[in-house]
Amino acid sequence: MTWICATCAVETDDLPEPPEACAICEDERQWVPADGQRWTTLEQLRDAGTRITLGEVEPGLWGLRARPEVGIGQQTMVVQVPEGVLLFDCVGYVDDAALEQVRALGPVLAVAASHPHMYGVQTEWARGLGGVPVLVNERDAEWVRRRDPLLELWGQTRPVAPGLTLHRVGGHFRGQAVVEWSTGNDGNGVLLAGDAVFPNPDGRSVSFMRSYPNRIPLSGNVVQRIATQLEGLHFDRLYNNFGAVVRTRAKEVLRASADRHAAWTRGDFDHLT
Repeated sequence: MTWICATCAVETDDLPEPPEACAICEDERQWVPADGQRWTTLEQLRDAGTRITLGEVEPGLWGLRARPEVGIGQQTMVVQVPEGVLLFDCVGYVDDAALEQVRALGPVLAVAASHPHMYGVQTEWARGLGGVPVLVNERDAEWVRRRDPLLELWGQTRPVAPGLTLHRVGGHFRGQAVVEWSTGNDGNGVLLAGDAVFPNPDGRSVSFMRSYPNRIPLSGNVVQRIATQLEGLHFDRLYNNFGAVVRTRAKEVLRASADRHAAWTRGDFDHLT
């Protein structure tokens, strides 16, 4: 039986009984409910009426969600290039209807995740889509709860197709990854940032955190490192893993936000507090 954590929706190895704890939720960046660890299965979710919705975000990019939400409730980004499609940050549920919808977009090249909170049931997706690679950054290999021959570890960059590349940026997790879709957005480029960079409600700034639910910040040095690395990529639009977007001039927003973060952590604005 493959067990799925009810809180983060990350799959585990096949076991006759659920584990005592979810290592991902026990970590300081996540959380365990006050009433204790809970587990579910694909069958239980299916019986509860869970389904997958797929909607176009922009030309060549789709958003896939579980309804009702499962676990953290991320939006899987499905990127389409001439060679096929990439699934980024798989949700914690899958069924035959969803697999058919994704296959209709073209041959699936791989599934990948920005970081361990987003592993979902990535192996189930990969198997259902024809045994495609499950791409996990080598710095986060210790967090994989379900080992499978489809698992492929990668280092600093991993090309998926022309114009579609995974990059390790670190920060939120050591293996935190983003997707550079340089041919998207009419050639102006799109960055799928996962949790590495998080658009704020004002639409004019972004945040950088070690833990979002537990409000643990990153240092100014790390934020500047991430921003500098990302500035070398080709994009003008930025999405996180929940559908929030910086629609244009994302690099300018990224730099201004990183500089503001560094200034506050350095103490430049202590006189305002």
